[in-house]
Amino acid sequence: MTAAVQPLSDECERSFDAAPGLATAAATSPRKSVVVYAMNYAPETAGVGKYTGEIAEYLAAEGMDVTVVTTPPHYPGWSVQAGYRNRYSSGIEGRIRVLRSPLLLRRKMRGIWRLLAPLSFALTSAPLVFWQILRHRPVTVFCVEPTLFAAPAAQLAAKLVGARTVLHVHDMEVDAAFAVGHLSSKTWLKRLGHAFERSVLGRFDQLVTISNRMAEGLALKHVPATKVSVVRNWVDLAQFHPMEDVSPYRAELGFGHEDFVVLYSGSIGAKQGLNVLLDAAERLKDEQRIHFVISGEGPQKPELETRYGHLENLRFLAFQPYSRLNAFLNMPDLHVLPQDRSAADLTLPSKLGGMLASGKPVLVTADEGTELAQFVGSAVYLTPPNDPENLAACIFRAMSEREAWQPQLQTVLVQNLSKRPAIIAIKQLIDGGSP
Repeated sequence: MTAAVQPLSDECERSFDAAPGLATAAATSPRKSVVVYAMNYAPETAGVGKYTGEIAEYLAAEGMDVTVVTTPPHYPGWSVQAGYRNRYSSGIEGRIRVLRSPLLLRRKMRGIWRLLAPLSFALTSAPLVFWQILRHRPVTVFCVEPTLFAAPAAQLAAKLVGARTVLHVHDMEVDAAFAVGHLSSKTWLKRLGHAFERSVLGRFDQLVTISNRMAEGLALKHVPATKVSVVRNWVDLAQFHPMEDVSPYRAELGFGHEDFVVLYSGSIGAKQGLNVLLDAAERLKDEQRIHFVISGEGPQKPELETRYGHLENLRFLAFQPYSRLNAFLNMPDLHVLPQDRSAADLTLPSKLGGMLASGKPVLVTADEGTELAQFVGSAVYLTPPNDPENLAACIFRAMSEREAWQPQLQTVLVQNLSKRPAIIAIKQLIDGGSP
């Protein structure tokens, strides 16, 4: 199978005209134009923004005229990154015209706030994306979920200029919001959310998603199978690979050869189920050789630091620089990919690729029969989610088997997530062909 509001100023728009070969491309050259509409975008290096940024860069490198309408980088910490402000801005980033609109943010993005943030982006960005589509008359408008709230404005403008619309589905957004408790499970609210979702999804010309189960979920929402393609999130195997030498992070963090380091690196939110991993750390607190490192940002991090910060075998770190991420992923003796059971098959964790590419053992929490469990097969350690006792036992087992670890199955598996064929398939779908 098989996203009072003021638009950009005239001065802002004229700044694009001053950039040769970009703002005037649609009028002066035959290059194809595409508008990318996404709440998350580069320089975010975690989650959806990383992939959308790489897609836009690839399209521009292939000669397309690319305009991106997005927000200031803010994920996963839900605060605007240094060097950016939460307001309207525009500029040329590399070969890409990027317009950013503000959104509603606060550190504890839970409950109704997880609804208000994407809704605010939809409202503030609607005039921008509408005008950019009318102005540049792209062949394709490429939208990204999350968030669907923003899609109707882009769909309307695309219809007016005859552009195709493509949706990249990273997350079954509405289902996930109810499953992990961001939204009340009241029947009327669910009906309203699903009715909106079906209406918006049905108006796209093409949808591409990251897993077979998500494609099946789209079919249940009355999206024809002929409109849906599956392209898994990728990993750049030139960037992420096993190191010949010991990672310098081992010495920098004070770990010796005898220490067994367990790492989680990624977003820290409800879907990750990190409390289960930290409950396992608590059970293993008397094992002097086992150390846990949690690296990342997200709305649940302060709560987890408060609850588990007393553990001497546990260390919290910020996200590490992307330029050193390969060395960091080569630091542990075991990667752990936890996932809350309620989020099973609603998304396929993108961080898995980097973990596998490091060549280090990986422990995944997933129920048998889920797509994640089926995908990793016997290449990784597998335990059921929401079971800290079983997780702790599996971590101890991995330590005892450290010297016997054989990465061959994992090496073969990660080849299925290689970047180049995946990103070429995305471009073909944007061009109107088949992947």
